[in-house]
Amino acid sequence: MTKFIPVALCCLGFLLTGCATHQGKIETARAGLMSGNCETALPQLEKLSAEEGDNQLLYLMEYGSALQICKEYQKSNEVFLKADRLSEQIDYHSVSRIVGATLLNEEMIQYKGDIFERLFINVSAALNFLELGQLDDAMVEVRRIHEKYNRFTAEEKNSFELNSFAQYLAGMIYEVNGQFDDACIAYQSSYKLDNTYRNVGLDMLSACWRARRYQEYERLAKEMLLIESEVDYVKRKNKNEVIIVYLQGLGPRKTMRGAEGSLPHLSPTYNVTQQIVANYEDQKKKPQSQTSRSVYSVQNAAIATLEADYNALALRRIGARVAKEVVADQIRQKDEALGNVALLVMLLAERADLRNWSLLPEGVQVLRLNPKAGSTIEVTGLSRDHTRTEDMGTIDLSLNPKKRIYLLRSVR
Repeated sequence: MTKFIPVALCCLGFLLTGCATHQGKIETARAGLMSGNCETALPQLEKLSAEEGDNQLLYLMEYGSALQICKEYQKSNEVFLKADRLSEQIDYHSVSRIVGATLLNEEMIQYKGDIFERLFINVSAALNFLELGQLDDAMVEVRRIHEKYNRFTAEEKNSFELNSFAQYLAGMIYEVNGQFDDACIAYQSSYKLDNTYRNVGLDMLSACWRARRYQEYERLAKEMLLIESEVDYVKRKNKNEVIIVYLQGLGPRKTMRGAEGSLPHLSPTYNVTQQIVANYEDQKKKPQSQTSRSVYSVQNAAIATLEADYNALALRRIGARVAKEVVADQIRQKDEALGNVALLVMLLAERADLRNWSLLPEGVQVLRLNPKAGSTIEVTGLSRDHTRTEDMGTIDLSLNPKKRIYLLRSVR
């Protein structure tokens, strides 16, 4: 029987290397979403997300995003809430999984999600609740965001991992709820994590001004070198403004890095639609046109997270190669041919961990408008050179006069 062992090992190697990657498994569904074919895409992702295993959390996140893209917000939240619970249960790695990852490949380790991804689960759920007009439920997600943020901060995670948009969204929800003190604090947390978006700083100043935290406002305004036109914007902000949150495009996907292919690399996705423009009548019935502004880059956070892990990943793969040689050498002491085949199998099984939440947006943008009550807002997608790319639909403010925050998503 022993003469068949090398053959069996070779077959095992073929099976291990031939198994589809995460990206390969969702490629058809992803293409369906990009072409607007939700009927085909959703069942595929639902089936994957129902399978218990190492990648269930990842498929739940992908399925939740797909449902959001297809505007099935209630069902999307059912999936995101399940993903949130699961992400807390699997915050560990078993010894057997680590051994398997060392001798074979890192996709044998249970997928836990990056820190910014785990925060984005609650961000996504909160946005769904806001689109459904359920502000109280969105506030529950804000509390979950704060719980995670405080825990991750205590663990001294990097600023780019802590998802500045999670804090910005919390500030936005506090603001529309009239809780300006809390909004001021949340916006400050967001701006402290990433001060590259000046409009985030302006929203921070506006919330602090409306909270009557004047000394704090003056200090922050001085730090930002506020100019006269910005002062006017900050202090005259309309309390009834309408906010559109735009999740733009698709984020980067993991591919193999270098010729050996044992390390991952994040490749940006080309998205045709780069911005949105809103056309509407203001409260004085004058026509207005306004384009969205960025408040967060998912792509930058994902790339920074991977780059920060790169040295550790490289060292693990070097250690894995040594471990493979040691195991193969032990087998050679009893059967040289079998040891050589075992090493070959382990080397064939080696590949980069290509798992990441690929249906996240490339970035998040915001529009703050002061339209006439009960009017409509026409939204259009724009390319990088500001040519029209797609019709994003019409927002009818008369359908829910109390609703202040709207969600739009495109994947083109």
